[in-house]
Amino acid sequence: MIVPAHVLGQRAGAVAPSDKVVMGGIGIGSRGAHDLSKILKMPEARFVAICDVRNSRREEIKSIVDKNYGDSGCKMYEDQYEVLARADIDAFLIATGDRWHTPLSIIAAQHGKDVYCEKPCSMSIEESWALAAAFKRYNRLYQAGCQRRNGANFQLCKELLDAGHLGKLTALYANVGPSVNWPPIPSRDWLAGEPLPPKQVLDWDRWLGPAPWRPYHPSYVRGGWRNFYDFHGGGILEWGSHTVDLCHWAAGYDEIQPVKYEPVGTNVGPYQVNCEYANGVKLVMRDNAWDGALKTGSCSFRIEGDKGWVETGDATKIECSENIRPLLRPTENAAMALENHMRQFIQCVRTRQQPAASAAAAANSHVTCHAAFIAYQLGKSLTWDVEKRAFTNDDIANNMRTRALREPWRI
Repeated sequence: MIVPAHVLGQRAGAVAPSDKVVMGGIGIGSRGAHDLSKILKMPEARFVAICDVRNSRREEIKSIVDKNYGDSGCKMYEDQYEVLARADIDAFLIATGDRWHTPLSIIAAQHGKDVYCEKPCSMSIEESWALAAAFKRYNRLYQAGCQRRNGANFQLCKELLDAGHLGKLTALYANVGPSVNWPPIPSRDWLAGEPLPPKQVLDWDRWLGPAPWRPYHPSYVRGGWRNFYDFHGGGILEWGSHTVDLCHWAAGYDEIQPVKYEPVGTNVGPYQVNCEYANGVKLVMRDNAWDGALKTGSCSFRIEGDKGWVETGDATKIECSENIRPLLRPTENAAMALENHMRQFIQCVRTRQQPAASAAAAANSHVTCHAAFIAYQLGKSLTWDVEKRAFTNDDIANNMRTRALREPWRI
């Protein structure tokens, strides 16, 4: 008889409840370091390896981890395939730039690893579908960095809708701005080249990965890659990957997308994309009218029903119609959303349950954002066929569902 490894608590499929979840990280910059700080607080997890194309980041993350554990056990890697080959690592934190999110996540799944990946999770509609398909095919777990699904103030808004207090759902609003920070259409230009550092300091070819070859500029590496089309999935995704995701989650729309997209405004803002689902519910992606009187904070979203409305954001304050006010209760600090989200991922690795922001859920909300981005680039209304996964009678828009990847990278 052959006894499956997961029955014995071994690595091929599950982690025994008595084990720590062993984790590694790939591409951990400022945002990834914030994620890492939550992992290091969890006794049920152990972080053992850092892979990065920058030597300074490898050394910095190793120092943080070793200081936390009081030893020198965190190993540094330059090559993602070398660290992914470690049989003792159960899961990876991937916090690279957008261009690497889908390819690295799929490669990790192929190596039998679960993944917590920062958002935006994909660079195109086709990458979104490929991400969901890969994690289903390889039976791995994926948690997108859409931590607000585990934020108490956002959860309360969903509870109010689910309980019928808002009445029949009529409209959803997603904060995708401000456009002064990330315009909806990023630049197609690139920066003039500067002398390339030695490969042991920065592996520029690996930093670029599947993105088009561009001359090295230090601004890119310091986070300035945002707002350049070559490296960015579009400004709508910057907050839309959170807030459109919240709208889908709250409404129970994790398996559908809007069928109509109408772009309004200019690339310097204010702008919005008016969308509509097949059932008539509206989705409005907008970059303005959020931080005025309501003061709900960044990454705000709003739910409207025929009996009332609620709105909240990172400030955790909930604004609502008067009839809803007596139903509100205090919620926890906004910082707890990420801690809750990461803890849920660790627990799911142990139990093999799907986390809140699964690959399928993330793919669905990202497809919606990418479709809105395509409509905005073309400057015209588009109709989307959910079943065919294609725009109706628009070859140009359909050709924009995917992007070419630089050799030798493939999805």
